[in-house]
Formats: sequence, structure tokens, C-alpha cells
Amino acid sequence: MISVESQVLQRHLPFFAEKSVLFAGSLNDDFPARLTHSRSVQVVSSYYDYVRRIQSAVAAEFSIETTHCAEVIVYYWGKNKQESAFQLTQLLSLAAVGQEMLVIGENRSGVRSVEKMLQPLGNIHKIDSARRCGLYHFQLQNVPEFNLQRYWKSYQRADFAGLTLYSLPGVFSAAELDMGTALLLSSLNHSVHGRVLDLGCGVGVIGAYLKQQNPDIELVMSDIHAMALASANRTLQQNGLAGEVVASDVFSDLQGKFDLIISNPPFHDGVDTAYRAAQELIAQAKWFLTQGGELRIVANAFLPYPDLLDRAFGEHRVLAKNNKFKVYSVYA
Repeated sequence: MISVESQVLQRHLPFFAEKSVLFAGSLNDDFPARLTHSRSVQVVSSYYDYVRRIQSAVAAEFSIETTHCAEVIVYYWGKNKQESAFQLTQLLSLAAVGQEMLVIGENRSGVRSVEKMLQPLGNIHKIDSARRCGLYHFQLQNVPEFNLQRYWKSYQRADFAGLTLYSLPGVFSAAELDMGTALLLSSLNHSVHGRVLDLGCGVGVIGAYLKQQNPDIELVMSDIHAMALASANRTLQQNGLAGEVVASDVFSDLQGKFDLIISNPPFHDGVDTAYRAAQELIAQAKWFLTQGGELRIVANAFLPYPDLLDRAFGEHRVLAKNNKFKVYSVYA
């Protein structure tokens, strides 16, 4: 089944006929592969799980930047306005005057913001409204300049002994440490050893903190988001810390076993709630833990993780909690 955004685009199939088409943004279905009458179709996505899924059907690139051009760019508006601005500017900086672009997004995700965002760069107007989505046609008149360095942000916390966190737009904990991660880190009241995995690393705060406090650990950090991987890499580099940063859909591209798997697993998919990543993390973790190894996660207290943990490990402990989050621990 295709998304509601793609259902709207499907109403305009003649627009894509015999043209080269580049898809970008927060698309998550196989609609690009259905454009059999287009001259060529290319996908660029900053989400590794999507690229893994679609690359057998259509040419797909996993990246925060692309060098690809096409007669028509189709951009799926995402949940984060700053990330959308980053991606749209990068795509259009490579284009020529006259470049055509379609922007599609759900109304609840704030797609209307694209009108104000792109108006200084050319002509934009809504051409369709259906499935609670808006479809906009844009033609480029003023080619924007794109400078990646302008998008980097950083912040420090006094309790991190000088650790500086670096982030690109759209990354979890990009502007400040979230309450859940803070509670998770506060539960680490003993030294950590061996091989450690920070799964769903975001800006890299958990892994960087653990490496700073326990220099002898072998640190691996993973995420599906290219912006997060770039952020985690820079956080390590700028703080003089060693670690491996890996693109992986939960455990898809991870090798070996770990003495500690630690995570603040995501439970949002766009503007909807989704538990797939956390469910796979809990169900598969025991196969990636050494004997006696620990899985430690933080989650909103209302999420049904205790049952999942008990099903996979037989029991669980609550190490810390507040009025919103709980930190869970299980051992292999």
C-alpha cells in the first residue's frame, strides 16, 4: 500500500511521463518504483531503513547530500521543518533556473510552511488538495547557495565535564538533552566495560558520555538517520573520542556481541506513533549480548515495554523513573 501522499501524486501520473524524476525527503513507500513511464527514477533518502527496502526496485542513495539532478524533483515534506529547509536548499542549489519541483505533505505535518519557505526562490502554488494533504508545484527562479557548515549547531552541559554535542537539523536531542536520555544517563552509577552499543544514537550523547567516562570501552554507535550519523561522528571527533559509527536498521548491519546495549529507542514515525524499532530491539537483543550482557533502555512510562522485555528475557528491572519516563534493565 502506498502512503496518502503518494495517493495524491498518483492523480498526476501524466506529469512524470518520459521525464527524469528525483525523489527526496520523507518518502517511505514504493511509489517511485511504480513510475514505469518515466525516463529514469532516482531516490535519495537520509533514512537507511527506507533505502535498504527500496534499492532492489529503484536506484537509491543514502546520504545527507546528493549530486543528482532531474527534470522533476518530488519532495515529501517531513516532520521537521528545519530538516526540510536543509534538504530543499541542498537539492535546489544544484538545479538550474526553471527547475520543476513537486512538494507533497500531510496538512498536519505543516506542509503549508513550504509556501513561505520557497516563495523567495521562485513561483509556488498549490495544485491539489486531497487525503488531507497538499500538493505544491514550484519552479525555480533564484538558485540558492548551500553551505553545510551553516547548519551545524552545538551545545554543552555543565554535568558533562566539557563534552560538546554537535548536530544537524532533525536529529534527536539536536538542541538540548531530552529528559529521557538524562534519566538514562543518571542511572549509570557504575563503570562500564567491554564492547558497548549505543543504538539509535542521535547526536551521540549516550555513547560519547560513556566513552568519556570509560575510555577503555570499545564503542559502537548506530542509527538509521544519515543526519544523526554525521552528528554522532562529529561529536566523537570534536571531543577527541574514538568509536565506530554504523548505519543500521536496528541490528541489520551490526556484527558481533556486546557487553552493554543502551538505547533511548524511537517510537515516532513521522507524526504517527510506531514501535517497530523498539520491538525488534527487545526481541533480538539477546542474540547480540554476551553472556551476562545488559540491555538498558529508557522509554515513556505508558509504552508497553515491560511485557516485551519479560517475553524476551523472562524478567526486567526498573532502575530509575520519574513522572514521564522509566529506565529498564535486563540481562542475557
